[in-house]
Amino acid sequence: MRTTRLFLILDSLRSATAPVKATTLASSLEVSLRTIYRDMATLQAIGAPVRGEAGIGYRLEPGFFLPPLRLDADETDAVRFGLRLASAKGDARLRVAADRAAGKIGSVLEGRDRAEFLDAPFRAVSKTDRRKLDQHDKLARLRDAVRHRAILGIAYRDPAGRRSKRLCRPLGLTAFDEVWLLTIWCELRRAFRNLRVDRIEAIEPTGAVFRHETGKRFEDYLRSLPAKASAAQAPAAGRDASRVARKRAPRQRRRAFPS
Repeated sequence: MRTTRLFLILDSLRSATAPVKATTLASSLEVSLRTIYRDMATLQAIGAPVRGEAGIGYRLEPGFFLPPLRLDADETDAVRFGLRLASAKGDARLRVAADRAAGKIGSVLEGRDRAEFLDAPFRAVSKTDRRKLDQHDKLARLRDAVRHRAILGIAYRDPAGRRSKRLCRPLGLTAFDEVWLLTIWCELRRAFRNLRVDRIEAIEPTGAVFRHETGKRFEDYLRSLPAKASAAQAPAAGRDASRVARKRAPRQRRRAFPS
């Protein structure tokens, strides 16, 4: 039990993008704070490059690789289904990469586990039409731009057919049933925008790169979504309330002033 917990701690630190506090680890593993302190001392004693700073948290030194961990049945299903979904909805490079990743994972499994992983009864199907083939041609370039933080010039056509040119920071991609959306920070509008990939007419690298800034990152855009949804719902709720009030008003007047 303790060995499993030590691996879970290392896995949590490896996947974290910022130092992890002992209280966070204790809560997620459902153990006491004292147990986490003892486990950290054990990890450091056996040579795991764990660094802890008071008031900040724990993190792994760069370059540390964990030994392979055994996936449970649900984790195996999630990985296989995710790879098949990427293969069905992604561009040609992503499809090849998904198949290559599946082969690598399968190669470290043994016997029945390997067969069940590679032959998992999951399918992901995507319609193939001219629009999707067109956006797939752009996806690989956009994925590269997101990864390398490359500032792009984009020629775009909106639903009304109006054309525009945008200088932007490509922040992230979202796959929907029929289309992909590129989330950008528009340098002209100084705001987030979502562009349908199938409506992008040209992608022009500028040769410039950007550094992530608070308020202009993909995670900042995601955090803004609940606020935008609430703002959009408020006027609708107000209109609905007004309609109800108008419908009720005549009945109230009739009760107050019977004929």
